[in-house]
Amino acid sequence: MASLTNQPAHLHALGFCGADDSVDPHLLLLISKAYPFVEWGVLFRPDKVGTPRYASDEWVERLSLAARSSNGSMKLAAHLCGAHVNSVLAANSAGDSLLSRLYSLGFRRVQINATAVNGVDTSDLSNSAVRLRNVMRNHSRLQFILQRSEETKPLWSPFDVEPERNMSMLFDESKGTGALASSYSAPSPNYPVGYAGGIGPANISSVLSSVSKAAQGYSVWIDMESRLRSNKDGRDVFDLEKCYTCVRGVCAW
Repeated sequence: MASLTNQPAHLHALGFCGADDSVDPHLLLLISKAYPFVEWGVLFRPDKVGTPRYASDEWVERLSLAARSSNGSMKLAAHLCGAHVNSVLAANSAGDSLLSRLYSLGFRRVQINATAVNGVDTSDLSNSAVRLRNVMRNHSRLQFILQRSEETKPLWSPFDVEPERNMSMLFDESKGTGALASSYSAPSPNYPVGYAGGIGPANISSVLSSVSKAAQGYSVWIDMESRLRSNKDGRDVFDLEKCYTCVRGVCAW
């Protein structure tokens, strides 16, 4: 069994999405210091701020302070939904201000969840791709993650042919609904890729085996959300015990 302090081969990040007010940011910091390959994903959607899975502004500020004290060991990713995605894809001033603020808060990756289930207007994704390319170039210090599915193909397909240097793609045919993938696509040699959909503590080992075969030696990441939730005392919470079970599974792999 590998040491629990070792980063697993070919897996450059283990993403835990949905961190919210139900957990103390300093507990996330402690995990990051011990396992710097962990990346904490925070969901941003204006109409759901402060509800389970969607952190309050005050909590995000506390998380930012924790990240600043980590000497770079705490990795943060902003997962944008709803009106935030519409603003970024429109390349308007609201989207520009949001991205600048996220960087100042310590987020270094931004995922664009451009799906209808995430409250996004998907009627014009082809033209949005042109504008998004300019956004990526204007915010070159951020890495942009495109959620790759059949629904979002008009958005990501131009980048598959001509990728930007600060972009990556997340294979997630579940479109953020938490359904486990039946198979995993091979990564592109031209940009980083990750895998998501139905991953959690109960299946982490089998998913890693399948992803490892699909990765063909490339360094990838995996991301999870829905299976990290628990109901405790009648509250929907982000469960750090489930996160740690996944960390142990990754390190023992």
